[in-house]
Amino acid sequence: NQTQRHASRADFVNGLVRPLRRLAVILAAWLSAASGAALAEATAFVGATVIDGTGAPPRRTSVLVEDGRIASLGDDIGTATVVDLSGKWLIPGLIDAHVHFFQSGGLYTRPDVIDLRHVVPYEAEIAALRERLDETLARTFAAGITAVLDLGGPPWVLALREHARGLAMAPRISVVGPLLATWAPAEIVGGAVILVETPEQARAEVRRQAALGVDMVKIWFIRAGRGQPLAIAEQWIAAAIDEAHRLGLRVAVHATQLETARIALALGADMLVHSVDDAVLDPTFLAAMGDRVPYIPTIGVYDAYWRVLGQSLGLNALDHRYGDRQVLASLDDLSEMPREQRPHWLRFGDPPPINPVMLDNLARAHAAGVIVAAGSDAGNIGTLPGAGFHRELALMAAAGLAPMAVLVAATRDAAKALGRDDIGTLAPGLHADMVVLDADPLADIANLARIHRVIKDGIMHDPDAILAGLSKDR
Repeated sequence: NQTQRHASRADFVNGLVRPLRRLAVILAAWLSAASGAALAEATAFVGATVIDGTGAPPRRTSVLVEDGRIASLGDDIGTATVVDLSGKWLIPGLIDAHVHFFQSGGLYTRPDVIDLRHVVPYEAEIAALRERLDETLARTFAAGITAVLDLGGPPWVLALREHARGLAMAPRISVVGPLLATWAPAEIVGGAVILVETPEQARAEVRRQAALGVDMVKIWFIRAGRGQPLAIAEQWIAAAIDEAHRLGLRVAVHATQLETARIALALGADMLVHSVDDAVLDPTFLAAMGDRVPYIPTIGVYDAYWRVLGQSLGLNALDHRYGDRQVLASLDDLSEMPREQRPHWLRFGDPPPINPVMLDNLARAHAAGVIVAAGSDAGNIGTLPGAGFHRELALMAAAGLAPMAVLVAATRDAAKALGRDDIGTLAPGLHADMVVLDADPLADIANLARIHRVIKDGIMHDPDAILAGLSKDR
């Protein structure tokens, strides 16, 4: 039966493949170093068309890197080791401003959305994804993503941030702690979501997270019939934001309805991390956001849920290139599952069109000068790390943003969402995190996925070598 099949798969993975996983990551590092070679302390990347992430026109220039930082842009490269990138395009490292490492992207990762714990226990899902975190980081990095913001998860994600700092092939990670929520699903255990009900509790939780060393705080402001009364929510959210600001922490708010988003802004939210999807953003609302509050649309995550739950997957080449094989295999399990094991409400069929309100609001926010940051919400069902980000960029372009605007949202403005001024553009003093492309991303945003090399701290890595070093048949 289905449960036995998954148990057998888990036994095989744990008993045979687990000892090889870290060896695979080490081998990937060796292959990448062998193909890209660790660069000298002073390295000049020459010959490429440089797009610096600020929105300035592209130009043919050299980028000089010393000790992992950009020293200068220009023709004066001194005696630096030269890397010829003629015929290529050089951009800042991509930044995914919305991910969740406590979610795998697979079918069993959100039991509060579709409860299949009778098939794969949630604890087994979490254990399996934690075993593969080094691989997840490497796959994300191979997709050109050199920094991410984990926007909510259990406390162990903070340890992952520290772990990633020691890895050559991993994005830089910024972290919020457990979500402070108006509703906490019983199915999600492990401390990822904390129900808050009073201002005193809110302040205590913010202080606790500040002591853990979070980079910011996130509030999960849920309504839609499940959240607590607004009068209660507003009181503790106001207290949480006030306490966070007192401690020097920014606050991100999940608010997908215009009503809750308006309240969040009025209470001092520093970032809105999803599209408003139920009403058009009006001029007053957009003026309140101004150029202070980043807006992360996360358009693709909703489509991905529809595609998986309707078993109309539509996986593309990037999903197969960057996706974890075990996660990919889980996505079509519903079609093989006995009817009695599937939720009664489940109906297979083609997904609906992308919500036009989300697309319209993205275009309105961009036109109003709001900081738009690209984020995939990777980890949710069907939104795979790396591949999901490139799908998100395509949807941003479909909303009417020009390729340059999308690129800026995925670099400079995503760095603003992370609260970082040491990444995101190509400028002296910043980390030498870059992506070398085989084709012009301003001609077609899909060319952002035509990655020749990924550069972190001035050291080049071959994405093909990285992926070749990971297990593909688990």
